[in-house]
Amino acid sequence: MKRIFSLLIGLPAAIIMIAFAIANRGAVKVSFDPVSPATPWFAINVPLWMVVFAAVFAGLLIGWILAWINQGKWRKAARSATSSLKQEQAKSSGLQKQIKSVDLVPAHKN
Repeated sequence: MKRIFSLLIGLPAAIIMIAFAIANRGAVKVSFDPVSPATPWFAINVPLWMVVFAAVFAGLLIGWILAWINQGKWRKAARSATSSLKQEQAKSSGLQKQIKSVDLVPAHKN
């Protein structure tokens, strides 16, 4: 089921992305110089599809980083709960050893 859903979404998306890349092969000038747009100190000519794909990739990367940072409190809580659980398991095994070593049934004297 998961594979079929992946194919239903992924295949059309891949076809659209390939068609977009083929249709937008023309070079565009990319510059980050807001002061002199006519003569920027650094500019590069790249195909338009590269600009769009780079922007999408950058957005995904930034979103992943922000989500990872935002979920830090949950990772910290999980580490704390795991540590607490290990401590309690160690106490429990120690108590079980003590119980086994103590003779709970008194010996009958006849």
